Amino acid sequence: MADTKMMSFLEHLGEFRKKITVSLIALCVAFVISFNYSEQILKSLMFPLQYTLDFSVKKMHLYFVYEDKLHTTKLVFLAPTEAFWMNMKISLVAALMLVLPVLFQQLWSFVSPGLHAKEKKYVVPFVIIATGLFLTGAAFCFFIVLPFAMGFLLTYKIGDFMMPMLSAGQYVDFCLKFMLAFGAVFELPVIIIFFTKMGFVTPKTLAKHRKYAILLAFVVAAILTPTPDIFNQTLMAVPMIVLYEVGILMSRIFVRQEVK
Repeated sequence: MADTKMMSFLEHLGEFRKKITVSLIALCVAFVISFNYSEQILKSLMFPLQYTLDFSVKKMHLYFVYEDKLHTTKLVFLAPTEAFWMNMKISLVAALMLVLPVLFQQLWSFVSPGLHAKEKKYVVPFVIIATGLFLTGAAFCFFIVLPFAMGFLLTYKIGDFMMPMLSAGQYVDFCLKFMLAFGAVFELPVIIIFFTKMGFVTPKTLAKHRKYAILLAFVVAAILTPTPDIFNQTLMAVPMIVLYEVGILMSRIFVRQEVK
């Protein structure tokens, strides 16, 4: 019996190693491709510094206004290797986003042996939804949150005697870190469905503790958002609350299918 358990564990470990290997190979290939375009990607990352998001009260919609926040200076690098490592980080994150479908497919294939036959067919919807949610979160951060953040942080109490001079490496780290954080947070419906499927929680329990989830959403938003103003925190908290409700709805659908 012990030998059987050990063999089962080793088989799972070997399968996990295969999934990691395939994922790393895909990531390395995508990294090589992304590295050739790292300069173009860096130029795209200047968007939050070049545009400000404004809100029209009359028309009730958001729109971008061109406003170069660094018109008096440029991004600088402070160490000989900073520009090199900055391009490496940009390429790595870009490669990660390119291979998200592969990563999620490998994750699904690893957990699929524990699923019912009718559940295994959901691999394509899972890959599409998980990838779409992550990219939506990253895009939401890049186009909505970061322009607000840059407008706030680069003008907050600088007076007439201070001028922003950003390190290119630190700016890139700042943008990539928050884009990845928002992308991960937007995976909330998938995480809720997974925990429901594993039996850790039920849709009823999630709905019952909705008020705590709303509070937690604002706490997480206060930690993750780069500015202390309530508007930016609300920009992240509200999507999290909506995603929480979507997760409850989807988990109920899965539970009903299991009952059938």
